Amino acid sequence: MKKEALFERIDQYKEIVRDRRWMTQDEVKELDAYFRIGLTYSSNALEGNSLTLLETKVLLEDGITVGGKPIRDCYEATGHAKAYDFMLDQARGQEFVLTEEVILRLHYLFSSGINADRAGTYRSGQVFITGTEFVPPAAEEIPMLMKQFVAELNEKRDVLHPIHFAAYAHRRLVDIHPFQDGNGRTARLLMNLILVNKGYCIVSIPPILHYDYITALQQAQRSKAPSDDAFICLIGECELEAQRDYCRMFHIKLPTHVKNQNEQ
Repeated sequence: MKKEALFERIDQYKEIVRDRRWMTQDEVKELDAYFRIGLTYSSNALEGNSLTLLETKVLLEDGITVGGKPIRDCYEATGHAKAYDFMLDQARGQEFVLTEEVILRLHYLFSSGINADRAGTYRSGQVFITGTEFVPPAAEEIPMLMKQFVAELNEKRDVLHPIHFAAYAHRRLVDIHPFQDGNGRTARLLMNLILVNKGYCIVSIPPILHYDYITALQQAQRSKAPSDDAFICLIGECELEAQRDYCRMFHIKLPTHVKNQNEQ
């Protein structure tokens, strides 16, 4: 499906969800907790965290760690959950504006239990990404690039389709790679902050799509003929899946096919 057709399908589903179901406060809390566990598990799993979905649930809901699992994996889960809560608060703010401080706070909350000295601070040295020809910018360029990045996002926020915009924000933050570690998880939190603020569902990228996810990012970062299309479409498909999951939980019937002239 082309990205324009994908955006149209997503927006049609969004309207169906909005028109069919109002949630109570208790349901909002339940849904937030559901996605809190799911996003924490999937985002960490993409980076090699060994906790299963059930282990993540038990840790976050009951505070019980799993014997034999690395303590770092547990700190990554609890840190991500704190960053998720902050992300939701920011996304639902009436006067929300994207700032460097918000991005730094997301990183700090995620990584303060793992490496307090580097949490919420830009890297001071060069980093390399294995398996790709792409080399992130030098450390001394980071402060300027981040200022430009935030300014660009605030200019584009009402120009690009929200799915395109959220995917772009994710990809550009990963390009800049401002932190020593935790760039991917911070980028996925930033992406979801944008999606929630624009009224869309939280996107989790399941570990089974890890190869597609990395490949799509590499296509956007290659030196010859770079393209965001595959990455944007992957995020869009994950949004569609999140919408279907939402409708399944609240017994909202979606049409099996929405007529779209742009589909192929």
